[in-house]
Amino acid sequence: MRPLDLHTLKLFVAVCEHRNIARAAEQEAIVGSAVSKRLAQLEDTVGTPLLVRRRHGVAPTPAGETLLEHARDLLASVGRIERDMAAFATGIRGHVRMLVTASVMAESLAEDVAAFLHDPAHRDIQVSMEERVSPEVVRGIREGSASVGICWDAADLQGLETRSYRNDHLAIVAHPSHPVAQQPSVRFADVLEHEFVSMPALSAVQVLLARAAAVEGKTLAHRVFVSNFDAALRVVRANLAISVVPREVAQPFAAATGVRVVPLSDPWAQRRFAICFRDAAQLAPAARLLVQHLEGASLRMDGL
Repeated sequence: MRPLDLHTLKLFVAVCEHRNIARAAEQEAIVGSAVSKRLAQLEDTVGTPLLVRRRHGVAPTPAGETLLEHARDLLASVGRIERDMAAFATGIRGHVRMLVTASVMAESLAEDVAAFLHDPAHRDIQVSMEERVSPEVVRGIREGSASVGICWDAADLQGLETRSYRNDHLAIVAHPSHPVAQQPSVRFADVLEHEFVSMPALSAVQVLLARAAAVEGKTLAHRVFVSNFDAALRVVRANLAISVVPREVAQPFAAATGVRVVPLSDPWAQRRFAICFRDAAQLAPAARLLVQHLEGASLRMDGL
């Protein structure tokens, strides 16, 4: 079979959509006889009738319906190629909106995004980030309020495309005088008798801790509620309670203040994060480049 011609496929799609050769020819700024000739050549190329001529127009045959579906996909792909290459040729521009969880924001994301933006090739790209709890990150991506999200990979990500990001390890943070501070590591079940600094109820960490406590037939003893990790660490430094914080967040604070970071030995304490979006093929070039950069940063870290 001879190679298919993109322009002819475009004319074929137009004819199928209008169900009329004359109207398709008018849309494509070409005479009707030229369209008919192209369609005849296309049918000769594929070796089967593609259109049925009717009294008031035309309609695709079963073979034509199949070709129409493929042609639409092919033309859409060509359109994306043209847009992406044009973006590279002129310098990629765009504004990427992200929804991210507190853990991701407090750990490595700021540095990863800064490294992306400091690349001269990305000088015309803007990235904005908004902190949300995991369910709201997922909902925001599904509803289209942002193009890219990062959240705990245990969230309900059904229907979204995902890429792996980084991971973290939850730990107990305690004042040096607290009994837990003297342990090399602990099971969560063994610290449930102590009072906690707690985060918002819908935060990924708090949901995880509530479930783990319920498995043990217990509930968390809340002494203080705070809205972010910085506040939780300040409460710990004052020796009011212990807290569960990602080790990656707690260690710099511990180095500066002397609080102790005690890793949790429970398997669930090792968490992975996921980059999520609705459809990779529909991501704008700027967003696609950012996703590739963040995924690459994760792979480099895993390789260390």
